[in-house]
Amino acid sequence: METASRAIRPFGLDDARKLATEAARVALDNNGRDVLVLDISGQSAEFDFFVIATGTSRRQLHAISEQIDDALEKGLGDHRMGIEGYQESNWIVLDYGSLVVHLFDEETREYYDLESLWADGTVVPLADLGLTPND
Repeated sequence: METASRAIRPFGLDDARKLATEAARVALDNNGRDVLVLDISGQSAEFDFFVIATGTSRRQLHAISEQIDDALEKGLGDHRMGIEGYQESNWIVLDYGSLVVHLFDEETREYYDLESLWADGTVVPLADLGLTPND
């Protein structure tokens, strides 16, 4: 008789890492700045990765969020569980369960400084994901 796994992540981090990679790629393709992938699996039982990016305008932040949704749903078969901040557009949060995408305007990103708040997380170099920053 097979027993259900009691592990928090019975299938590992591979799927979440694929989602994070694709979200970061879309942010870069849409000229998002300071794109960061943060592995927080060691600090959170709920989330595995954050993707954090900065946009220069409301229009750009909307485009990035819509393109991420499209890429993750159509390309990887994942569905967003929630979205916050879309109307205000200074901090848009896209929740995919194991992945949370934070899209900021510059001032709001600096103010909330998630990188420091989650400093125990591990920054995943974009090159390790096969991505090239557009700096």
